[in-house]
Amino acid sequence: MYWEPEKECLDKEELVDLQLERLQATLNRVYAHVPFYRKNFDALSIEPSDIKTLADLSKVPFTTKEDLRENYPYGHFATPLRDVVRIHASSGTTGSFVAVGYSRNDIKTWSNLTARVLVAGGVTKDDVVQVAFSYGLFTGGFGLTYGAERLGASVIPTAHAKVPLQIKIMKDFKSTALLCTPSLALQILDYIKQSDIPLASLSLKWGLFGAEPWSERVRKELEAGLGITATDNYGLSEIIGPGVAFECLEKNGLHFNEDHFLAEIVDPVTLKPVPAGELGELVVTTLTKEAFPMIRYRTGDLTRFMPGQCPCGRTGVRMTPVLGRNDDIVVMRGIKVFPSQIEEVLLDTLGRLPEYRIIIERDKGVDSITTRLGLSGENAAREMELFKKRIEEKLGIGVVAELADVDEFSPIEVKARRILDKRNT
Repeated sequence: MYWEPEKECLDKEELVDLQLERLQATLNRVYAHVPFYRKNFDALSIEPSDIKTLADLSKVPFTTKEDLRENYPYGHFATPLRDVVRIHASSGTTGSFVAVGYSRNDIKTWSNLTARVLVAGGVTKDDVVQVAFSYGLFTGGFGLTYGAERLGASVIPTAHAKVPLQIKIMKDFKSTALLCTPSLALQILDYIKQSDIPLASLSLKWGLFGAEPWSERVRKELEAGLGITATDNYGLSEIIGPGVAFECLEKNGLHFNEDHFLAEIVDPVTLKPVPAGELGELVVTTLTKEAFPMIRYRTGDLTRFMPGQCPCGRTGVRMTPVLGRNDDIVVMRGIKVFPSQIEEVLLDTLGRLPEYRIIIERDKGVDSITTRLGLSGENAAREMELFKKRIEEKLGIGVVAELADVDEFSPIEVKARRILDKRNT
């Protein structure tokens, strides 16, 4: 299913021509209206007219989150504030947030892009869409609501409602699509299991999850437990919010909306392009944003491009689900630790994914890793010890495992940050 088939299935040559035309217009816009970019271009003796091919974009310097912070709040806006109809901010999970702006046309573009996300995930105008993302500075709730309304679906904005209320609304209003973080979806599933709520009492068909990395094992658990088809979607506030990339029902990689965004993957250390198919940091350039265009933005997210074309017929490049962030990779005694490794062991050991936090500390030059697990019930202590044994086998280092009150991890209002590295605090 498509929302805009004439754009989602563009011939590659037509797509490249469109991208180049929009890129040149964007570069002219930022050079004329954003002092940060004009200064950077001038320092390298670059003018927008020097970018004659998409490959020429590599001549342009990267933009980082620190650049945005230094120009907070309005230094990166390319339109006067009178033309900005919405201001959001990044979620701030990795530091202080940055402000982003939207023109009226940006909101229209955003609505169409998130409608693509929903349609690709199975949603139609006949669905009842429960949006449990935050409605605030975080872009998730608003962006996906725009898309659902553009599609003509019924929207229930449950946002910060606690899990029992989420489920009551789900049952009473017969929600057919759940939009939230995978962390919240797992909390909902856990509550349903513990409360012996029959699956037949729910009307869910679709789950569209995002804002956090999640694994195939988590997908299978959510699909089996909630009776849904679960798809991933990707976005970030600095670019537009949700609507940058999305899975279709093939669940075969995330389709990049290449008519609106240019994607690169670079080595996070050398900043050079990685060989095809290799893991690296995603870099994004906006092609149609008016109020807040972004040139070669280093997202910090780790992914890789996928070869070939998806059977669904969409022609844009696909990327694998985000493995994590540069700052989520923790190196401890020479070992790289990812949240996905912890999830894999938890699922293999317990058959489910409870909430957890990984705390890394340093005392007198010695690093220690503590995993706090949100387990309850008479088997909690035994499950914790079994997990401890298996995670030590996987990582090859000693781990402290502690039981934590489940309430310690809830409610998840935006996105969960599971690794807390306190060695430099």
